[in-house]
Amino acid sequence: MVVKTYCEGREFTGVEVGAGNVRRFFPRDANVIELHLDHLLIQLGLKPDFWQGHAQICDPRLRAWLESKNFHGQPGDAPIPLALIPSGKNCFRLQPVGVHPRPRIKPTLNPINPA
Repeated sequence: MVVKTYCEGREFTGVEVGAGNVRRFFPRDANVIELHLDHLLIQLGLKPDFWQGHAQICDPRLRAWLESKNFHGQPGDAPIPLALIPSGKNCFRLQPVGVHPRPRIKPTLNPINPA
């Protein structure tokens, strides 16, 4: 799923998941999730308002990871899309969009055989 950075003022504070993604990918009884940030695995509690339209995931460790990514642009500019990939029960991997780009298939030219 695609999520986006969430900023308060000029600082990254977390990610905005979106109400549709919450309904689709997060079990209603989940109050803790695991989040893979590169080689780091953290556990995060979900606030009760996560289920009521305030679908942000915020944590100081997540904030530090977002800051370490040195995204082009500044916090507070347009939100930056990120991939939040389910990787188990209540477990997700967060990574910048395009970390593993799809390989481009080059079209082959078939020469026409003259008759």
